[in-house]
Amino acid sequence: MKFDIINRQKISKNCFVCGIENDLGLKTKFYETSNDEVIGIFMPNEKLQSYPKILHGGISATILDETIGRAMMIKDDKDTFGVTIELTIRYRKPVPLNQELKVIAKITNDRGKLVEGTGKLILPNGDVAVTAKGKYMRKNIKDIVDDKFATEEWIESDAKDLKTIQIGNKDDE
Repeated sequence: MKFDIINRQKISKNCFVCGIENDLGLKTKFYETSNDEVIGIFMPNEKLQSYPKILHGGISATILDETIGRAMMIKDDKDTFGVTIELTIRYRKPVPLNQELKVIAKITNDRGKLVEGTGKLILPNGDVAVTAKGKYMRKNIKDIVDDKFATEEWIESDAKDLKTIQIGNKDDE
């Protein structure tokens, strides 16, 4: 499937998922689609392994949690974060290391302060490896961190400007 990209989301300096200065992190880049979904792109390395050549399940849960939580930023202001209340994960296939992976998430129910969403971690061939459902509370960034974070840590993404993102095989369209 091909997704039209309308925006890159901000990243931080030290976040495990998106931090560009976190040497142990995933350095994920996030994009907003014209269908109100968020796509995260990352490449896990062998330091994140559980079984040989397989991504640790906790890392799969982490990337899905972050991506679902970011999906509310499409409609809200960019300083509104989703604070996780509940996350349910379903593991379907092993997730390989050292390959570009994509995560896609969307909001499925918006009840004001409470938001629900779903996400999928997708393998390079288009197969869904892990799915998640989550509940999140809307919080302004200033209610979570100090002002220094908003001005010094929460920064514009260094990701490439993309017009589209392909997930799976082009023949799947």
